[in-house]
Amino acid sequence: MNLIKIKRAIISVSDKSNLKLILPTLKKFKIEIISSGGSFKKIKDMNYNCIEASDYTGFSEMLDGRVKTLHPKIHAGILNIRKNKKHKKDLEKQNIKNIDLVIVDLYPFEKKLDQKKKFKELIEYIDIGGPTLLRSAAKNFSDVTVISNINDYAQLAKELNTNRGSVSFKFRKLMSAKAFGLTAYNDSVVSNWLNNQLNIKFPSKKTVHGKLIKKLRYGENPHQEGGLYATNSNLNLEKIHGKELSYNNYNDVYSALSILDTFKKGEGTIIIKHANPCGVSTEKKQIKSFNNALACDPISAFGGVVAINSIVTKKLAIELNKIFFEIIIARGFKKNSLKILKKRKNIRLINCNKYISNNKKHYLFLDNVFLSQDSDNKLLNNKIKIVTKNKPSSSQLVSLKFAFNICKFVKSNAIVLVNGKSTIGIGAGQPSRIDSCKIAVEKSLKFVPEKIKNSVAASDAFFPFPDGIEELANAGVEAIIQPGGSINDKKVIKAANDSGLIMAFTGIRHFKH
Repeated sequence: MNLIKIKRAIISVSDKSNLKLILPTLKKFKIEIISSGGSFKKIKDMNYNCIEASDYTGFSEMLDGRVKTLHPKIHAGILNIRKNKKHKKDLEKQNIKNIDLVIVDLYPFEKKLDQKKKFKELIEYIDIGGPTLLRSAAKNFSDVTVISNINDYAQLAKELNTNRGSVSFKFRKLMSAKAFGLTAYNDSVVSNWLNNQLNIKFPSKKTVHGKLIKKLRYGENPHQEGGLYATNSNLNLEKIHGKELSYNNYNDVYSALSILDTFKKGEGTIIIKHANPCGVSTEKKQIKSFNNALACDPISAFGGVVAINSIVTKKLAIELNKIFFEIIIARGFKKNSLKILKKRKNIRLINCNKYISNNKKHYLFLDNVFLSQDSDNKLLNNKIKIVTKNKPSSSQLVSLKFAFNICKFVKSNAIVLVNGKSTIGIGAGQPSRIDSCKIAVEKSLKFVPEKIKNSVAASDAFFPFPDGIEELANAGVEAIIQPGGSINDKKVIKAANDSGLIMAFTGIRHFKH
């Protein structure tokens, strides 16, 4: 086990709430405590013996507390290799004692960043002494124990009690990994903040930080392990009913939220299956919006995720309970609606009212590399170009813009059919665009055949050939919106004109592979 006796500790923590869990154990094994600043005061106030760091080093705090523990007497006491005779002589020459335990956390920089503190104030929350202590102790884990998380105090106490004041090698190594993880995370937050300040999108060294929120039951499939990490301090999602979410659940939830974020609050329903929308409506009336979204593909909706961009009423809850959904996301739930929905034990209910998208960057991890890009947040502007003889009415233009927005969230190749403010057929993820056209048409004819006439269509990328245009025209589609840019644009426009269609070019592509 390679046990190391703990004789002396240094404690310097920002969060002092859990000190009561470890101080009694340190006292029990007569472990000397060195501390500074607020930690020293707190320990003394709790009636535990403690030596102030400045008294220990003979060097007072300076620079408004920027320099407190940065002293050779402390760091040499941590970093020396106990079995190294030269190190031992160096310490004896300088009258330096071993420090066997380091309990340190970091200034709450990320929390202050979330609070949108001013630049100068944030600078002062960049910790120097804390990371230095952690890294020194973590490097020398063969001889030193480092604790960087208040949630590990109980485990440390258990180690000390089990081993009569000593700590095992396995525990020291584990705590070392945690400490390096914390300093790396903290450095990543600061680095990314400064790069964002300078609008540097692709720095030469890029880090992606994350905090483990929970270990998931499994990943995408049962034989894969999975975990949920957060890149900021709060998910802003409140699960108010049901069992824990799975890997696939989270993927679907965030797919729904990404669409929801493009709607006006209080309007819209989104149904997601396997990270693809299978029905979307922006009708203002709640029941109509849900029913229209469901009608687009009621078979695929079974076992899916539904997102309601408003507070769920009793009337809607009754309708929602008629279909099996894995998850219902909403801006809130009326008490009487919760009573109805909670009758189903397996359903998860999530309040997303506090959710704010911070979707600025997109990463794709591929073996030993990852791709980084801006998130696809570009919206249509007034530069839509009508390229056919026939022009859209104002209502058709609204439907075209809505269809093109939804197309952005459908796996490529993507075709979205819309009637009014609701989808009526979605063709997703096909290797060829004509196949996506056929699927969208087939879905519409199967579930809402009466709505395909006078409908509009959106494509996430250009039509390479006129065949897709002809397929949609033959089905009854009256207008198409697409990026344009194909070498066959002239042929495609001619096919649209020959069919009496309206066609708009956006100049914006929305691939989602």
